[in-house]
Amino acid sequence: MKPRALIKRFRIDRPDRFRLAEHDPGETAGFAKEDAEELADAQSERMSDLQQRLYAEHTWALLVILQGVDAAGKDSAIRRVTAGLNPQGCVVHPFKQPTDEELDHGFLWRAVKWLPPRGDIGIFNRSYYEDVLAVRAHRELLGTQRLPRQLITPRIWQERFEDINAFERNLLRNGTAVLKFHLHISKDEQKKRLMARLDEPNKFWKASMSDVADRRLWPRLMVAYQDMIRHTSTPEAPWHCVPADHKWFARLLITTAIADTLERLRVDYPKPDRRRVRELKQIRKALKAT
Repeated sequence: MKPRALIKRFRIDRPDRFRLAEHDPGETAGFAKEDAEELADAQSERMSDLQQRLYAEHTWALLVILQGVDAAGKDSAIRRVTAGLNPQGCVVHPFKQPTDEELDHGFLWRAVKWLPPRGDIGIFNRSYYEDVLAVRAHRELLGTQRLPRQLITPRIWQERFEDINAFERNLLRNGTAVLKFHLHISKDEQKKRLMARLDEPNKFWKASMSDVADRRLWPRLMVAYQDMIRHTSTPEAPWHCVPADHKWFARLLITTAIADTLERLRVDYPKPDRRRVRELKQIRKALKAT
């Protein structure tokens, strides 16, 4: 399967028809693990070359957003994907519970601080989407956001979707492309990974009772994810529903999509103008004389 056909298969281009239950979290698009890993390595090399062009051209930026329930594989996906990137032009930021300072501002404010500058790739481990996911599933959290009471209406989620779409459209219009992945994991696979944390001493620190609380809210969370994708997968910033039961396949899809997006941006090394050509000749001459 060609890279763009693979991406299109999981990109949500018709969000009005999106049904999360119709997407198999165990799908591998017919790939065997060995073949997928070989292709992912090739895409990683392609991505690395394109990142250098992005950094050198210094006009576009790329924001990559990873969303998923706990243990969906966001951390491991970031480790594998960034292994092929130059850390000088890549910034990863995890979004945890908001601080007091962040709660004193609108929900998009804390994301603005971490947007990638021109020439860089920024990766958000969770993001401002938590405010239409975790906050929606854990309804008590909305009361901690210090909003005026009259603004907390049944339309608040729709209003936040509208704000997000406008925000991402503004990013694109100012030179930041947005690439979004929902790591879609099954409830059984999540349980398997959470149980593994209790069996491996080096993962004890990850275990939390909040994992149990979130699993009890699974149906509510899945509704929130489906609604989020249906309302915020846009031509400017589409969602990709990534089957995440197999980490090796998730890595392939994410790496391929990043490389393809950079290629579509047509990033390239800057072409020297006449003044620069003269300067390069002077540099060459000076170096020969040393």
